[in-house]
Amino acid sequence: MEEDIAITNMPYAEFGTTDLAVLRKIVEGTAHVTGEDFFRSLVEKLSEATGVPNAFIAEFTQVKTRVRTIAYWCEGKFSEDEWDLAGSPCEEVVNGNLCHYGSGLGKKYPKWSYLESYLGVPLKDATGDVLGHLAVYSEQAMPLREELLYTFQIFAARAASELSRMRMLEKLKVTEERFRDLFDEAPIAYVHEQLDSRLIRANKTALKILGLTPEEVPNTYGKTLAPDTPDAQRRMKEAFESIGKGADTRGVVLEMRRKDNGKPFWIQWWSRPDPSGLFTRTMFIDITEKVLMEQEQAKLKLQNELLQEELKAVHNFGEIIGASVKIQSLLNNVRRVATTDASVLIQGESGTGKELIARAIHSNSNRHDKPLIKVNCAALPAGLIESELFGHEKGSFSGAVAQRIGRFELAHGGTIFLDEIGEIPLDIQVKLLRVLQEQEFERVGGQSLIKVDVRIIAATNRNLMQEIEKKTFREDLYYRLNVFPLTTPPLRERVEDIPLLVYFLIDKFSKRMGKKVEGISTKSLQRLKSYQWPGNIRELENVIERTIILADNAMIEVDPELLSGSSELIASQSSSNNSLESVERQHILAVLQ
Repeated sequence: MEEDIAITNMPYAEFGTTDLAVLRKIVEGTAHVTGEDFFRSLVEKLSEATGVPNAFIAEFTQVKTRVRTIAYWCEGKFSEDEWDLAGSPCEEVVNGNLCHYGSGLGKKYPKWSYLESYLGVPLKDATGDVLGHLAVYSEQAMPLREELLYTFQIFAARAASELSRMRMLEKLKVTEERFRDLFDEAPIAYVHEQLDSRLIRANKTALKILGLTPEEVPNTYGKTLAPDTPDAQRRMKEAFESIGKGADTRGVVLEMRRKDNGKPFWIQWWSRPDPSGLFTRTMFIDITEKVLMEQEQAKLKLQNELLQEELKAVHNFGEIIGASVKIQSLLNNVRRVATTDASVLIQGESGTGKELIARAIHSNSNRHDKPLIKVNCAALPAGLIESELFGHEKGSFSGAVAQRIGRFELAHGGTIFLDEIGEIPLDIQVKLLRVLQEQEFERVGGQSLIKVDVRIIAATNRNLMQEIEKKTFREDLYYRLNVFPLTTPPLRERVEDIPLLVYFLIDKFSKRMGKKVEGISTKSLQRLKSYQWPGNIRELENVIERTIILADNAMIEVDPELLSGSSELIASQSSSNNSLESVERQHILAVLQ
């Protein structure tokens, strides 16, 4: 065989046993490096061990008609180069053949005329595709030595494996970058969490929702963003317990607080454990707008229910009736205070229309288009007043099976009317004082403050100054409520209004009962005017209703028996200090008798 012919497809077996010293030198130089460092070390040690001055590893450029060096050892130093395959011995190698020219290389390939010898082996991946080639060349003759060829084939296989690994890593890097972009830029929030909820990674959407910066992620535990309320803590605990058992957690609604400003938000949360079991893969969407809308709908529904209850209730009048000096003076004061946001305390005997005055204040105020929420403090059990006024969180006490919005929260932007304010227990008075002072409160079982803009109108038939002396009513609360005091006069002090009220009530009840009533006798009207009315307008209303029920004629007569016991009641009131409740009790007993 002549030295200037190419050797192709030569079996390993023909090369015999390689020189162990050469192999050891190359192995020691490349054993501890990978990637580009491996290729540079390989060509340097291969040149040094074989005595051939030039060695290189080359791969295709973007077009397979050109190659460029990955690592190039040239005359004792590293270099770089790129050339066309056509007209070079490399063309034979990249076609999958082992190529050797011991001498005469320049005669075969004029572009390489300054060279005498060349040896190249292809670098193939596991599927047999050619990735590049490993070659040495010299200006001197290079006889065919079996150990040289065998060494080449060994390290060509090693170089091919490393080149395949690098290309796979490059593909993985591109794929990771693509998925990282999908992860980071996704419109849905994605996080990775350890099983104790410590965040490992979070995309931009998650950072925005949670109120986090990228630097805060490694030191943040997801559980700590849940508010300290029984319901929120329970939901968070159950969610992570399900993950700890290896189960997917789908569509759980969690209440959270932003890390940066503590603002509440709600998310719908899906999570599953990573196959490794060391962390979770979680996604969530911000449903705050939906939750707030549902809460607002629930609030409006409750307001509507309260309004329906008010509409169903029987009030004394559809409007305030009266022309007496005391009523006109009262209405003048109502007009004065209505347009302000001042707290109003309405005092007066039972049945004198305190609620009507409260409604008149609200209707003429700047808040007239917002709700007027009424609370009868005397009608609420002591244990439920706080929940009724301020609401409660789910699970805050036995029977709290759902979150409840309190009356103050419902009245936001409007007016709350606290009837029978003197019945509120002392411990609730403290919280009521805080609402008056700070316009904020907490739900029962809650930890977050709720800000409200509410005007307060209170009413009572008690003497609050006496209650203060008895230590049953707080003095500071009294002065907070009593910014603008109003007193509803009893009916006995506005006798001139009785005819107006009587004819109003006759019209009201006759239409309701379908009876034709033209009026009332002068004698009966005088009897009504001379009666002292301990039950005030409410008692007058009852007397007229009973009279119409019993009437057989168009002109009604008030039976004196309906007003029996009046002289005894008057004497009792003038000769003793009996309370209004005692007087009313005596009157009821007299009527029953």
